[in-house]
Amino acid sequence: MTSTRTALRAGLALTGLALLAACSGPAAENTATTTGAPAAPAPTGDLRVAVVTHGTAGDAFWNVVKNGATAAGEQLGVTVDYNSDGDPGRQSTLIDNAVSQGVGGIVVSMANPDAVKTSIENAVKAGIPVITINSGSDKSAAFGALAHVGQEESVAGEQAGRKLDEAGKTKLLCVIHEAGNVGLNERCDGARAGFGGTVTNLQVDINNPTDVESRIKGALQTDPSVDGVLALNPQVAVSSVNAVKGASSKAAVATFDLNADVTAAIKAGDVLFAVDQQQYEQGYLPVVMLKLYRDNANTVGGGKPVLTGPGFVDRSNVDKVAEYAQRGTR
Repeated sequence: MTSTRTALRAGLALTGLALLAACSGPAAENTATTTGAPAAPAPTGDLRVAVVTHGTAGDAFWNVVKNGATAAGEQLGVTVDYNSDGDPGRQSTLIDNAVSQGVGGIVVSMANPDAVKTSIENAVKAGIPVITINSGSDKSAAFGALAHVGQEESVAGEQAGRKLDEAGKTKLLCVIHEAGNVGLNERCDGARAGFGGTVTNLQVDINNPTDVESRIKGALQTDPSVDGVLALNPQVAVSSVNAVKGASSKAAVATFDLNADVTAAIKAGDVLFAVDQQQYEQGYLPVVMLKLYRDNANTVGGGKPVLTGPGFVDRSNVDKVAEYAQRGTR
């Protein structure tokens, strides 16, 4: 544990230097003006940051985001309040609550940007700096956020589709596990662009794992020519592996995002690869960025997203990444 904390502190120091370097000069000054973000407040007292995501309870992906935000807060002396709700209306209420509490910064994911638009704009009007993460990057600046941290979903999807095409697959099932999540649709659209073959979307409900597996299994049995399944979530990836085996299908499974189960499946040859957007950084970096903004008026990205992915994990590099997945940082 001591070595892990030391490594994280070293990483923070390097991150801080990189962010300071990236934010110097006129481009950084113009960013705050053009996005309509509030002027950086004078650094007084402790900083409290509210992180509000659309993650559902027990979702391994969002647990890693939370771990990143919490670690950054501990290292920087920032109080981090993490809350999440998969319902866009309730997520908006959580943002509104953070505004009413007068927090010093807000980090928010935007799976459904239009649903949280008013709440984010009200936070900015109240003088609270906002950083968006994970999804909705194309709306971030328009809503007044300082920056967006995440990956470009359509680009990641296109690269995933291309890798499946290179693996010789011809018919792909793309499994969408949250209705209304624009980022998931962008992933499937990107996969369609990069794949070249036939791509069919399948809607499932992540809150019902038994039904997820049943629906994927049914789709594979209905069309045995499907030779690839692209999951967009680690839990769905595990269900996909079980469905492939249950349907006696030879379809290859690939997925977005990582957890210990996915790394084990890659090692076993049950998952071809995982698209890694390094979600730990999506929790960690915004807290660093808000601290730098409050204390030194630094901004990052020059109006463009700060990309955390995509990277790819397969059997060539899974052993190293698996160590970090086990400790909850990948």
